[in-house]
Amino acid sequence: MKRGLIAWDKTEIPQATFQSRIDWARKTLAEQELPALVVYSDIWRSNQARYFSNFMPYWNRALLVAGRDGSLTLLCALSPRVYPWIRSYTVIEDIRPGGNLAQQLLQMCHDEGWRKIGIADLALLPWDLYAAIGAGDVEISDVPWRTLHPAPDETELSLYRRAAKLARKILAEELPGGVGLPDFEFAARVERKLRRAGAEDLVVLLSRGQTAPVPAAGATLGSEFSVTLAMEYRGHWIKLSRALAAPDTIAFLGSHFEARLAADAKTDPSSRVYVENLSGAYPYEPCVEADLTLGSLFAIHVEILRNGHRLFYGDTCVQGERGAELL
Repeated sequence: MKRGLIAWDKTEIPQATFQSRIDWARKTLAEQELPALVVYSDIWRSNQARYFSNFMPYWNRALLVAGRDGSLTLLCALSPRVYPWIRSYTVIEDIRPGGNLAQQLLQMCHDEGWRKIGIADLALLPWDLYAAIGAGDVEISDVPWRTLHPAPDETELSLYRRAAKLARKILAEELPGGVGLPDFEFAARVERKLRRAGAEDLVVLLSRGQTAPVPAAGATLGSEFSVTLAMEYRGHWIKLSRALAAPDTIAFLGSHFEARLAADAKTDPSSRVYVENLSGAYPYEPCVEADLTLGSLFAIHVEILRNGHRLFYGDTCVQGERGAELL
C-alpha cells in the first residue's frame, strides 16, 4: 500500500521491464542530443520516477538522473540510513545525499562534463528547483513525458487490467448492501476491501440521483444510487462508475456504455458522456476525444436520467488501433 508498504513484486513488474524503459529513454536522449535525463519525484508526483526505477518516497523530494551512458543515480533528500532499504526495492544502486538538490545536480553535471540536460515535463518542475538549476551554467531542455512514454507497455496494461478487475469485483459485491446505509459507511466498506486488496490511493464519490457523484456527507443511500471510483494500484490509476437500480435500468446503462464504445454506434441524445484522460500529467483529468492518441488510457462515463434520478456507468479503456477498447 502506498506509503504503508513499499515493496517490489517482481512477478508483477520484472526487472527487465525497467531496463527496456530506460533503454527507450536513452534512445530519446540520443535523438535530442542530450547526455542525461532528470526526473523529479516527491510524495505527490512519484509515478514518473517510479516508472523507470520503482522508487517511491515516503516523503521529501528527489531527482532521478539517467545518463545516456551509465546507471541510474538518485539524488535524494532522505537520510542515508534509508539508502539500503531504497536499493532493496528499486533498480537504483547509486544514491547520493541531496539536501540541496539543485546544487547536487549541477555538481554532478560538472563532474560528468554535461553542458546540457533534459528534464522530464520541465513545466511541472517546482519553481524553486527550476530557478536554482537555471541559474547554473548548464542548459536545460524540456523532454515531454509523451516522448518518454508514448504508450503503456504490456506490464503496465496487465496492472491496469488487474486494478480494473479488482475494482469491478468489489463494487459488484458491495453495491447491493449499500441500501439504507449512510453514504460514508458504504464508502468506508468499499475502501476497506480495496485497501486490503492492495489499492494504494482511492477516491470514492457517490450520487443519490440528484447530483453528480460527490464525496460522502452522511446521507442515507436509497434503492437507487451510483458510485464513481478512482483507484491507484502499483502506480496505475483506473476509474469506473457503477449504479444500483432495477435490473432493466442497469441493463440499459450497460448497453448505453457499450454503444458509446462502438465508433459507429448512436447513443441516446438525451444522455451525457464524460471522458477523462488517465495518461496525462495528473491521475485523471477531463478531456475530449481529440486529445487521445494510440495507447492512451482513459475513462468513459455515461449518465442517464431515469424516473428523475441521475444514474452513472463508466469504465477504463485504452485507445487501440480500432478505437476505444475496454480494459
